[in-house]
Amino acid sequence: MAKLESFSSRWGLILAGLGMAVGTGNMWRFPRIAAENGGAAFLIPWFIFLFIWSIPLLIAEFCIGRGTRRGAVGAFATLTQGRFAWMGGFVAVCTVMILFYYSVVTGWTLRYLVAAATGEFHTADPKAFWDAAASGWQAAGYHVVSALIGGWIIQRGVVKGIEAANKVLVPALFVLLVVSAIRAVTLPGAERGLDFLFNPDLSSLANYKTWLEALTQSAWSTGAGWGLILTFGIYLKKREDVVLHSATIGFGDNSASLLAGLAMLPVVFAILSLEDAHAALQAGNEGLMFIWVPQLFERMAGGSFMLPLFFLALVCAALSSLIAMIELASRILMDGGMARGKAVKLVVAAIIVVGMPSALDLTIFKNQDWVWGVGLMISGLFISLVVTMYGSTKFRKEFVNVTPGGWHVGPWFEYVLKYLIPAQFVIMFGWWMYTAATVYDPAGWWNPDPFNHTLSVGTCIVQWSVALGLLMFYNKRIAAASTRTPIEEEQE
Repeated sequence: MAKLESFSSRWGLILAGLGMAVGTGNMWRFPRIAAENGGAAFLIPWFIFLFIWSIPLLIAEFCIGRGTRRGAVGAFATLTQGRFAWMGGFVAVCTVMILFYYSVVTGWTLRYLVAAATGEFHTADPKAFWDAAASGWQAAGYHVVSALIGGWIIQRGVVKGIEAANKVLVPALFVLLVVSAIRAVTLPGAERGLDFLFNPDLSSLANYKTWLEALTQSAWSTGAGWGLILTFGIYLKKREDVVLHSATIGFGDNSASLLAGLAMLPVVFAILSLEDAHAALQAGNEGLMFIWVPQLFERMAGGSFMLPLFFLALVCAALSSLIAMIELASRILMDGGMARGKAVKLVVAAIIVVGMPSALDLTIFKNQDWVWGVGLMISGLFISLVVTMYGSTKFRKEFVNVTPGGWHVGPWFEYVLKYLIPAQFVIMFGWWMYTAATVYDPAGWWNPDPFNHTLSVGTCIVQWSVALGLLMFYNKRIAAASTRTPIEEEQE
């Protein structure tokens, strides 16, 4: 029987997990969302949801991957005797659909790194530069380059590929963030940004939106429920302490977000007028990062040196998350009997082809980001449901608390997976659908047209229904294919 490749060390595993979790959402979404929802007060519910959504799901995913030694589809098939392989299929579909346009995002970061390093921003109009880089053949070219780089890393395997890459990308990311944060907080006037981030206005906690945005940020940022940690769990040695590793990854992800906030908000408040600062923070994720950030550093003393470092950090964050998604997709094909090399080539080809519409048209990109970003909430629900269907007490005893001398979880873990996560899903998912129907597209909320009703409820329902319908119809075949090959034994 074949030997299963494992992470060579605990440090390599943690870095891979941090690379998965720390992505562009930490760099551009967290500072903006924190600023829009009370600054320091936002941090309170954000930390709470780390313990009642993100870390429990990370623990569950690690244990599912390690216990079944299969990817998302095969793991669900194994735990439910094939009945609910379609749930694992939906977890995989959500992340793979995100992968198809996330390579476009990675391409943007590469393009901006090149521009920052060559001094293109000195003469470029930020809005015009973004319009040219965001969609069209320029974006398509960098999209292809990103997919090829990610595929090359994953084709090298777990130790020489995933682990080796993250041993460079993750420490580099944190060092660059620390350097950027130190420079930001030493700017004249930076205290306004620091005060905003760390002096809480507790009255904002009375606003339900602050709590819902905090839950959403924690869910999306940590990667909990994506199936990515489940995939890395396959390569986890039996003696590894999954509870400790999950907590480390969760806190590490939050630390990266705080560093990004320290690198961004003091600069915004120190350099821009109050009116421009609010305009920058309300410009959306892409607007803040790709239109306002170059302007901020251009106005800052030493900005010509700091700007390339900042975008290098963004490249590291994007690429470390991209390779985790490529591994998830490749592992599913490998569970069906395909060799790693062939699986990775097929996945990269699919990324290039299926992701091309998002590279060429920003409207398609925004539609896919909306549909499958919200779909991740369903994925998190499915992770909790499969644990409940298997038996939460049985799962805790047989899959989680199996490391001698390691951190163990008590019955609270069962309660969170069985009750709290489904309850949080209903509230969070309901809020996003309500927002789409009343704010994003009140006139055509039911319309599935992705071009003219990009952020509608209808476009989500139709695309999810197609995916779920096909997965349920072919459930038996999917279950059989995903468990066809024998489970590989762990390397000594």
